[in-house]
Amino acid sequence: MSQNAIQADTLVIGSGPVGSSFARELVEGGQHVCMIDAGARLSGRPGEHLKNSFLYQRNLDLFSSVIRGHLHLLSVPSNNAPVVTLDPSAYQVDLNQYEGFVQNNQNPEQDPAKDLTAAAATYAVGGMATHWTCATPRHHPSIERSDLIPPAEWDSLYQAGERLLNTRTDVFEHSVRHQVVADVLRSEYTDLPEPYNVQNLPLAVERRLDNPRYVHWTGADTVLGPLADGRHDGTFSLLAEHLCRRLVRSPDGSRVEYAEVQDLGQWRTLRIEAENFVVACGAVLTPQLLYASHIRPEPLGRYLTEQPVSFCQIVLRQSFVDRIESDSRFAEAVREHRKRYPRDPVPIPADDPEPNVWIPLSESRPWHCQIHRDAFHYGDVAPNVDSRLIVDLRWFGVVEPSYDNRVAFSDTHEDIFGMPQPTFTFTLGKEDRVNQHAMMRDMLRAANALGGFLPGSEPQFVQPGLPLHSAGTTRMGDNAETSVVDTDSKVWGVDNLYLGGNNVIPRGAASNPTLTSVAMALKSARHILDRSGTR
Repeated sequence: MSQNAIQADTLVIGSGPVGSSFARELVEGGQHVCMIDAGARLSGRPGEHLKNSFLYQRNLDLFSSVIRGHLHLLSVPSNNAPVVTLDPSAYQVDLNQYEGFVQNNQNPEQDPAKDLTAAAATYAVGGMATHWTCATPRHHPSIERSDLIPPAEWDSLYQAGERLLNTRTDVFEHSVRHQVVADVLRSEYTDLPEPYNVQNLPLAVERRLDNPRYVHWTGADTVLGPLADGRHDGTFSLLAEHLCRRLVRSPDGSRVEYAEVQDLGQWRTLRIEAENFVVACGAVLTPQLLYASHIRPEPLGRYLTEQPVSFCQIVLRQSFVDRIESDSRFAEAVREHRKRYPRDPVPIPADDPEPNVWIPLSESRPWHCQIHRDAFHYGDVAPNVDSRLIVDLRWFGVVEPSYDNRVAFSDTHEDIFGMPQPTFTFTLGKEDRVNQHAMMRDMLRAANALGGFLPGSEPQFVQPGLPLHSAGTTRMGDNAETSVVDTDSKVWGVDNLYLGGNNVIPRGAASNPTLTSVAMALKSARHILDRSGTR
């Protein structure tokens, strides 16, 4: 072993909730795991949710700028339009000379009409779990969930995933706003049968015991558990700002022998050797690494899905707000609020938790509905608007997988890390378009029941890719012609290479994918342990 070589039982590339699920399960199964991430460590506990900060718990809207600051767009079409107000004496060039040239990390190969314009990655220990919404619903058993895994096994994997993510449904149910919003929607949607009626949104969060006014949102550190606290007897290591440039296979291609890793801090190249390799870098960066490693099965990057989202923000109807003071459920909270803030015209306590209401996807309504108030990188509320009166409506739709929807990688152009530049080809089919129109109509029904639209946040479809729920690019399947990994998430034809993340999900889905990806990761990790004889 060379001086710059590291050895482990398993190398996990990517430190989000999925990579962390692999690491936790494998270490507890007796393995030594090395985990790397190209991003920096942003918190004391590795991968903690940044919204746990006191500042953002006091003012949720401030967190929107944090999210925007941590999202790196993956494919920006080139824009060579001249700056017409430039000083005539300044240097100018014939625009034809720019054709095929990359400037400011733009992508000259990207067709703007087929781009996932808002698709982005977060480079940080913990990945997008440093700022995610923490919604963790189970996927619908027949519409979203793959039948490659038996129902009983799904249930067991979901239960294990919910424990790791610390999923709960009761953390916000005492909120005044939550109860008001839920009451209105239950009165509106009396036609919905259980279990698809209006209910609490499953969230990876818990209320703090030392100060119940605040909550602790799940991050990758929660999933790592004792590993994040250093309680692992040297069987776990986490290397931040370490970029895997390629996986090097044996001469016959049947196994990965080592990973070539760039230490971005000390600018040296490491060789990490392991019995097994797990890539869990998201739906774009995972196939990117395979492509850079010349592991290129024909379906790589294909069957890309992303959820169309209809969005609006409403201001609660005056009659609902006026009714709060006379509601016996809220009497004590309102009385205490009036004592502290006698001049406040709104009867909702200043520290009242936000609503988190859910209408699940069903066969007759193939869209997932979140009615809540959260920080997003879109839908900011102006400082002069009382955010206690604002409710966000986000309806997520299903897109059926299509072979032609894909992310491809360039042999010519590179991204900011010097890896093959991703380029998207994504369009909606005819049936998808019809379904999204029906989804918007249903969102308008809920909005009309709750109140009036906030100016500037009227009903709209958000930019493609904005949900950050891209999936399917290394999909699971039962044959190598239409999938990249088998039912244990092992890459076809490579004996010790496993993939994790939304990219493994083979079906179109509207519900948030993290819990399902964690469940599939646990199945894969257990398969690795079974093969090694440690479980």
